[in-house]
Amino acid sequence: MAWISLIIAGLLEAFGVSMINQLSKTRNWQTLLLLILGFGSSLFLLGYSLQTLPMGTAYAIWTGIGVVGGAITGMIMYGESRDWKRMVFIAMILSATIGLKLIS
Repeated sequence: MAWISLIIAGLLEAFGVSMINQLSKTRNWQTLLLLILGFGSSLFLLGYSLQTLPMGTAYAIWTGIGVVGGAITGMIMYGESRDWKRMVFIAMILSATIGLKLIS
């Protein structure tokens, strides 16, 4: 259950980052509320998963999911660069995150 909550926490972190971008474009209370809920829920689930998982592994995976999710969201929703070099480094982060899961 800790791994599932950690993955959801990483996805919520990526959601929170996309809400920061959205808030910079449209300043309204709904976006701010979604930003607070996204990051708040993410940190709550990260804390829950840290009760079982090692801190270094859990934090690295949480951050990796957030980074990859934020980058992919930026490419899909906000028209950011899809350069092959960027894709290679995103794949490297993703493979390192999976590797940490496999050895933990």
